[in-house]
Amino acid sequence: MGPMPGDGRGPGPATGPERPAAARSILRLRICGDPQGVRAGLATATAALAAAGVDAADAGIAETVLAEVLNNIVEHAYPAGPGPIGLRLVRCDATGAIEVTTLDLGAAMPGLTLPRGDPPRVELPVESLPEGGFGWFLIRHLAHGLAYRRRGHCNRLRFRLGGEATAGG
Repeated sequence: MGPMPGDGRGPGPATGPERPAAARSILRLRICGDPQGVRAGLATATAALAAAGVDAADAGIAETVLAEVLNNIVEHAYPAGPGPIGLRLVRCDATGAIEVTTLDLGAAMPGLTLPRGDPPRVELPVESLPEGGFGWFLIRHLAHGLAYRRRGHCNRLRFRLGGEATAGG
């Protein structure tokens, strides 16, 4: 897969807040936007986090959030078939936070805004519980600094995991 708009390597400017000067790249990866590509991308990201010295608990949280985000891209941004997904992980030296950026060329978020992530109703009988609806609730609970932007045909989602900020803020 070639450069994607907004990733700093392809057409169009990279946008959004600048990374802190004291930050180290953990991973820059192109993923095929299908279930197999997501599985392979998650394995690569998990290995990169371990190699960067991220503790197992934080790496597990990162893997959970990344799985939700990447699967949402596959399911909703690319409903007609696979497309490219860019994934970038950067660690802030000052806080230990992991900054995550995903880029895709799929469909825009409805209303160009992130889902609210309300908790799903769980007071229903087990057989009536929804199959989905937990993803954005989990993402919003475990990540902070969530920011979505659509520029041209490119979606960019950026968020932080760990560090000094509390989850959900």
